Amino acid sequence: MTDPTADLAQRFVARSRYYLMEELRIKLRRSVEALPPDALWWRPNESSNSVGNLLLHLAGNVQQWIVHGIGGVMDTRDRAAEFAAREGGDAAALLAALEDVLARADDVLGRLTPADLAEVRTIQGRELTAMEAIYHVVQHFAMHTGQVILIAKERAPGAVRFYEDAGGKARPIWR
Repeated sequence: MTDPTADLAQRFVARSRYYLMEELRIKLRRSVEALPPDALWWRPNESSNSVGNLLLHLAGNVQQWIVHGIGGVMDTRDRAAEFAAREGGDAAALLAALEDVLARADDVLGRLTPADLAEVRTIQGRELTAMEAIYHVVQHFAMHTGQVILIAKERAPGAVRFYEDAGGKARPIWR
C-alpha cells in the first residue's frame, strides 16, 4: 500500500524540479535571448533592476536557499552586489552561471526524501522547513521570470511568445 503523504512529497519535489529546470528556465532563457544586447543592463529607473541584476539575483537566491540551505554547501552569497551591479557578463555568461546553479539545486532536490522536506533549516535568519524553502524558491523564480518576460516583451516586441491559443486552450509552444 502506498503512503499518500510520501507520494504527495515526491510529487511536490518533482513539480518543483520541473518548474525550475524546465518551464521557468526555458521561458527565462528565451526571454533573455530575445533582448537586444543593450537591454540586458537597462533599468527603467534607479529603483528598478535590470535583467542582468535579476539573473544574478536568481542565481544567488537558488544557491543560498537550496544549494546551501537544503544541500549544506557553504554560503558565499553577496545579495547586495546582485542589485548594485550596473554592468557585468553578457547574456550567455549570466545564463550559463544561472544554469550551473540550477543544476546543482536539481541535484540537491533529486536526493531529498519525504522526511527531508519536514526538516527545519535556517536560511537568511528564518526558520522554515525544506519544503517551505523550496516553495519560496519556485515562487520567487516565477515572479522574477515574469519581470524578465515583461522587459523582453517591451524591449523586443513580438519576439517572446509561449502559447498558441487554439480552441480556447493555451497550447504551450515554449518546449
